[in-house]
Parts: sequence; structure tokens; C-alpha cells
Amino acid sequence: MQLNLDKESIKNSFVSYLKYYLAKDKFSATLQDGYLAAALLIREKIIDRWMQTQQTYHINKVKRVYYLSLEYLIGRSLTNNLINLNIFDITRQALDEFLAEFNLNFTDLIEQEPDAGLGNGGLGRLAACFVDSLATLQIPSIGYGLRYNYGIFKQEIQDNKQHETPDEWLRWGDPWEIEVPHCTFPVKFGGKVETFQENNQTRYVWLPEYTVIGIPYDYPVVGYNNNTANTIRLWSSKASEEFDFGDFNQGDYMAAVQHKMEAENITKVLYPNESTNQGKELRFQQQYFFSSCSIQDIIRRFEADFSNQWELFPEKVAIQLNDTHPAIAIAELMHIY
Repeated sequence: MQLNLDKESIKNSFVSYLKYYLAKDKFSATLQDGYLAAALLIREKIIDRWMQTQQTYHINKVKRVYYLSLEYLIGRSLTNNLINLNIFDITRQALDEFLAEFNLNFTDLIEQEPDAGLGNGGLGRLAACFVDSLATLQIPSIGYGLRYNYGIFKQEIQDNKQHETPDEWLRWGDPWEIEVPHCTFPVKFGGKVETFQENNQTRYVWLPEYTVIGIPYDYPVVGYNNNTANTIRLWSSKASEEFDFGDFNQGDYMAAVQHKMEAENITKVLYPNESTNQGKELRFQQQYFFSSCSIQDIIRRFEADFSNQWELFPEKVAIQLNDTHPAIAIAELMHIY
């Protein structure tokens, strides 16, 4: 699926996205608007091969690699996608011609993209390189992770000292992500285990205290110089109920939204401070929530292709755990299966 683009078509698409998606023209648009328009026009070029790739996998009932990682240090997607699509030079030339009128250039525009706050250091970069390589090698795969609202921190130097502030990488939204609201999964927490007798045997039943909903956000992963586009699926936590109407009517507004805040805290920040018991508990909740959502999605996808032919599961599913963070996925697979 070769992209036959010329500078004029790129400029026209860029102006069209500015006007019809962002309601801006060349007089009112900011550099941030320019980045968003450029990202949207490139995403448009990716969608066809992304959908075709997924359809091919489903039709051919291929074996998939599922890569589970709590970190993805993917860097700037605009630059990476342009390189992998082999359209970096022509896009830069086209937008440089457009931006020159305002004494700006393409480098100014791509500098507007924040690094996705999904990882820290070698582990996250390793995961990003793996999923990029899988797409380049045309290996059917999906990377699973968490959609953190904030990265680990933003570093500022003041008076020769490091100051840490929240990394609001989603402040302006992310043009690469696509929410998939019809594919959510429940994850249960807390509660107690009760026993009962059945056929002269002791049975155990888990009665959870509350449920958190996992909402998937998909990112395309474009292979280098080929037609393959795999997926990174990131989970965002959401309360099963927005607020308690009884508490709200009684005037206890904080209690009314307490469950919502607790649920959404799970994907609030990368690496909560584990020096406290609360931080350790939150980290464990992240690991379980992420693993459970991913395992449920893997099983859903397997059943869509192979119905109840569970004997094929080892032949069609390979799950790679990046470090020890998703190790609980092994027990969760046994639990759900």
C-alpha cells in the first residue's frame, strides 16, 4: 500500500484539518494546532493499512504475540510514523513551504509533541522497540499497557536544584489514540471470600467490594517500509458508577464521588510513590487491573477467532511478560480460564 503523496496534497490536507477539525485558519492557528493537524493527516494515511492488517489477521486466524508491559517509552509518534511510512522528507518540504510565511519551520512544529508519559528508562524503551520491531517484521502482535494521565514527573532546574512537577502529557489530548468504548472489561477488587457446602464438598465464592471498568485506547504501530500496522492497547480505569446518588442527596458530596476518585487513581500516574502502604497498594492495583483487562481481551479475541476450541490456545496465543510487573497475569489467566 504505497503512499503516493505530493507536496500540494499534503498542504491541502493540512489546511483542511486546521479548518474542519480545529476550526482554525492560518491567521488564528497556533503551533500546537499545526502539530495536531499534521498528526491527524498522517493518522489518516495509517488507518487504511491498520484496518487491513487487523482484518488479515482475523481472516487468516493467525497466531498472535501479546506483549504485556507497564511501560512504553515510545517517544514522538509523528516523527516515527513519518519515517516508517517513508514520507518524512516530502512532508517536511511541504509543511516548511507553508510555515515559511510565518518564519516557522517543520522542526518548530514537531517540537510541540510531548513525549508520551508511559514509561521511564530502559524498560519502557525496550518495550517500545519490541513492538516497533514486531510490526517491522510483520509479526501479528498487540502491546498492552496502561494509559497514565501523568508520567513519572516533569523535571525543572531552579537554583541548580531539580524540581519535580506533574507531567501533563495529555493536557492537549493525543491525536494518535482511538478510544474503543464498546470493548470495556470489569475488574473486581476487595470484598471477602465465603464458603458453602455443595455435594459434601466445601466451595468458595469471592464477593468483591467494588468494580472498576477498563476502557481501551488503541495506538497504531507502523512497521518500517511495509504495509503492516499493529496495535498498542492501553487501559484507562473508570468507576462503574459516576457517583452515589444517595450520598449526594444527603449532602455528602465527597462520599458521593469517593469511589470514582479511587477507581480513576489506578491509572492516574506512572509509578506512585511506594514509600507508603497506600502507594504499595496502588501499585499492586495497577498491576492487577492491567493484567486482568489484558487477559480478558486476549480471551475475547481468541474466542472471536476460534470459538471454544481451547485446545488451540497454546498454538494461537503467545504472551510475553515484560519484567515482573505483569506476573499476576499468569494467575489471572488460570482464574478466568
